[in-house]
Amino acid sequence: MMYKSSELNIFSMLSHLISTPSISSKDPKIDQSNKGVIDLIAQWLSDIGFSIEIIPSIGAEDKFNLIASYGSGEGGLILSGHSDTVPFDEDRWSGDPLKLRDIDGRWYGLGVSDMKCFFPIAIEALKRVGLNRIEKPVYIVATADEESTMSGIYTLYNIKKPSADYVVIGEPTGLKPIRMNKGIMMESIKVIGVDGHSSDPERGRNAIEGMWFVMEGLMRWRKNLKDKYNNPSFSVPHPTLNFGRIHGGDSPNRICPICELQIDIRLNPGMDIEDVRTSIGDLVSEVIENKGFSSEIKPLFIGTPAMDTPEHSSIVKASEELTGYRSGAVMFATEGYFFNKMGMETIILGPGNIEVAHRPDEYLEVSNIEPALNIYSSLIDRFCCHY
Repeated sequence: MMYKSSELNIFSMLSHLISTPSISSKDPKIDQSNKGVIDLIAQWLSDIGFSIEIIPSIGAEDKFNLIASYGSGEGGLILSGHSDTVPFDEDRWSGDPLKLRDIDGRWYGLGVSDMKCFFPIAIEALKRVGLNRIEKPVYIVATADEESTMSGIYTLYNIKKPSADYVVIGEPTGLKPIRMNKGIMMESIKVIGVDGHSSDPERGRNAIEGMWFVMEGLMRWRKNLKDKYNNPSFSVPHPTLNFGRIHGGDSPNRICPICELQIDIRLNPGMDIEDVRTSIGDLVSEVIENKGFSSEIKPLFIGTPAMDTPEHSSIVKASEELTGYRSGAVMFATEGYFFNKMGMETIILGPGNIEVAHRPDEYLEVSNIEPALNIYSSLIDRFCCHY
């Protein structure tokens, strides 16, 4: 297949990014630094005149975030993405996940769609605009650990950097603008009983049985959430609660002293994470009260609230005009909430496809590259350039 020079440049940069692993995981055995990816993007941007700032993530070892800027003053536009990928099962891929492959108009590789493709495309879009035309600042931001703890965006939110008027996050949306996404929280609930020999159950308190009361209560609470919250913009309009992992006991002939349940909750806009945590704590205390159990509840990570950018926002309207699609909503979480919270209007808009993200043989449709270049260059032109 014959490619334009811009596509060849993108393929070259993307090949380097794909071959530089940056797996993010809560499992320390497979978690990796993202420094190699950050250094590559920083070098490419430095070469064309961007100022570079690399910021270590707070509370995360060997994880880094990039703020690259061109121009000065207030306002402007941020083009933002995450530098990490999820883990992979190599035997389920048809080829090397860490080698970019070009097959029948698709580029295959780990993180190619979600979302390493964004950075080379954004760089080519900047070249297409012409940096000599930039008046208001333009930023390229690359964060760490979006796929696990969100340590990168938490760090930038904590230091309140960078600052602009508008943000485009290049998560995979098939080039359809997204102004809303659900939030996410993951919690660990432990029920603690009393161990003993299984031949005399009354001498102990079986934590697995205690967890049954908790799960029954959570299912009732889940129904209440469904009845209370409804947002038809989402394909699943209500909040969801998933029982993702449960473990208890170590032997059939021993009364189980500890049972742990890990849950995932997807939050609608308007739901407060701390209020939800309080509700869970109150529910667990209530259902095990006077039954001889105690409990421990802790977050698996801090959590990310839902994003809801107003439909009349300038970045939303511009993205709708350039793509020809009305802005919508997605079920997956993004870093958009934090940019909105810092006072910047945010849209999610990327060339990848969420349907192939986090799966073997993840790919990017090459046919999406030229439209993405046109959209990003037009947004840079509109919000950063002088006429």
